[in-house]
Amino acid sequence: MTSTEAYIALNMIGKVGPVRLRHLLGYFENPESILKASSDQLLRVEGIGRDTAAGLSDWENQVDLVAELNRIQDYGCSVLTQQDPLYPASLREIYDPPMVLYLRGLLEERDHHGIAMVGSRMTTSYGVESARRLAYQIAQAGVTVVSGGARGIDTAAHLGCLRAGGRTIAVIGSGLDIIYPSENIGLFDQIAEQGVVMTQFPFRRKADRQTFPIRNRIVAGMTLGTMVVEANRTSGALITANMAVDYGRQVFALPGRIDS
Repeated sequence: MTSTEAYIALNMIGKVGPVRLRHLLGYFENPESILKASSDQLLRVEGIGRDTAAGLSDWENQVDLVAELNRIQDYGCSVLTQQDPLYPASLREIYDPPMVLYLRGLLEERDHHGIAMVGSRMTTSYGVESARRLAYQIAQAGVTVVSGGARGIDTAAHLGCLRAGGRTIAVIGSGLDIIYPSENIGLFDQIAEQGVVMTQFPFRRKADRQTFPIRNRIVAGMTLGTMVVEANRTSGALITANMAVDYGRQVFALPGRIDS
């Protein structure tokens, strides 16, 4: 088993967050040793309780690593861990970086200095047009546009960037084999050719209320700043903006009407 395969397995188990992973690696030194450890050995690690130890020691009966590796190959995607040089440096700096990143498309060095563009799913025609225009201009300046692949502002931002021939990254809240929203299947194909579709979730993981906030931290964490185009008070876009503030990144907002 390689180190990357071990990280994929740990990510699939779902019992190990960033803090626990740091404690485990501090004790066992590498992910392969974590998966080989007995429950008693795991219990010696700070922050590891009986349920977590039992789940980790019995991981082979909980996840099908071979099937996951086959799906990765079949879908033509790649997986980055925090040890990989192409893992976004700014994302590695946050306090809760994802253990692995599944990529459809090729991540480039310039993608490490992108701008996030976020907003509501239910938006106005003005918001959509503004997002497209701004993303187009940002892309023309050679800056990667990062968003969440959702309806509304996200989709508009991706389309504006693609129209300019620029690079864009869609960070999704599901496995790469599950397209949400379903109408964006063609858009995701274009993004994979001209940028990256990215997720931390394994194949077959559906999007839900839990996965979207987890996704948002990647959007905020891997970029230099976050631009909120149009969002109501309960929008997930504001969650992303707050995360960007927590990470010490810039936050911008589109003021009023900019076309008058």
